[in-house]
Amino acid sequence: MAELDINLHPAQLQIFQSNKRFKIVAAGRRFGKSYLSAWLLLINAIQSESKDVFYIAPTFQQAKDIMWSMLKELGRDLITQAYENTAVLTLINGRKIYLKGSDRPETLRGVGLSYVVLDEYASMKPIVWEQIIRPTLADVKGRALFIGTPAGKNHFFDLYQDALEDEENWDAFQFTSIDNPFLPQEEIQAASKSMSSMSFRQEFEASFETFSGGIFKEEWFKEDEEPDEGNYCIAIDPAGYEDSEKERNLKRSRLDETSIAIVKIDRDKWWVKDIIHGRWNIKETAKKILGAAVRVECNSVGIETGALRNAILPYLEDEMRTENKWLSLIELRHGGKKKTDRITWSLQGRMEHGQITFNPDKDWRAFKNQMLDFPNRMAHDDLLDSLAYIDQVSVSDFAHTIELEEEWSPVDDIAGY
Repeated sequence: MAELDINLHPAQLQIFQSNKRFKIVAAGRRFGKSYLSAWLLLINAIQSESKDVFYIAPTFQQAKDIMWSMLKELGRDLITQAYENTAVLTLINGRKIYLKGSDRPETLRGVGLSYVVLDEYASMKPIVWEQIIRPTLADVKGRALFIGTPAGKNHFFDLYQDALEDEENWDAFQFTSIDNPFLPQEEIQAASKSMSSMSFRQEFEASFETFSGGIFKEEWFKEDEEPDEGNYCIAIDPAGYEDSEKERNLKRSRLDETSIAIVKIDRDKWWVKDIIHGRWNIKETAKKILGAAVRVECNSVGIETGALRNAILPYLEDEMRTENKWLSLIELRHGGKKKTDRITWSLQGRMEHGQITFNPDKDWRAFKNQMLDFPNRMAHDDLLDSLAYIDQVSVSDFAHTIELEEEWSPVDDIAGY
């Protein structure tokens, strides 16, 4: 057999070398998805003992436009026949590569396959995989590659999330256009200036954008230097604690995170120094909370009420006792409001009127993604939630520090006021 000259850049090579049965790749434009797919089709076809392979694009014409010439060029030493009308290649071992369109599902049925590439899967109907292609791989435990640019949080996003949790059979990758070292940087910079920021994140950064938030606008996000005046407050939205081996082995992207918002408040202005977030065991969480408070010399820390708050309090008290640093712990409550309303009422007006600014030395991409996705039920909102709780901490802190000029006594002994 002819020796193949396979030249892949590092990100492509990472996908190529994965030995998982199913791979799903969310990648930005011009990452090199088609080139990688072509090599995988040729290699899997030439190694197959009894079954053929499919390349499926949203339409048959797209499949031909994207893959036909590339396959013929890369596989010129492996191909014995090429049928232009039907877009079928026959290799020297008798195996065939078929180019197909998902818009013609009748052409996908009734065959057994050893390998399939579903290109731009976000633009296909979910039944193409679930009801048509998946059964064709059963005979020989065939493999599949899903590859494409995200198109919101649709079935491609769902499959990507599922793949993150099934490490036995699946591998999930996410790469930006910049991960292709052969793509000129000036092209990416030019695109960033001509496209909307959300479109750029989706198309070039492979971000699963929803385009369905609407409550917060990107132009409301402002960065500024730390103000001279003000006092720090900390608010915490706790998530589960990774105390078990089972949970430590789970992929984290679908799990809520503990979020610690650190904010300097000067009258009606909030300056967000940092929002620490992640999933930690209960003792590590307590250390992070106390450590954050010590760094900014903050004595008022609010924690959302509930079982998770109750669970962490003994560990936090142990940390305070060890460090000889005592905090005023404030119990944060929902107040009977839905989370969407609570976050909206606390943050929307402040951000719209420039009353919240952010530390320019921090990476706020995760926060901005949650902000723009909100209130999509499939997106996380942990960072927003902790920041919204600052509203309660600041009020509680003020209430505890106010000094009365006169000794208070009730006007009415029965009513108490």
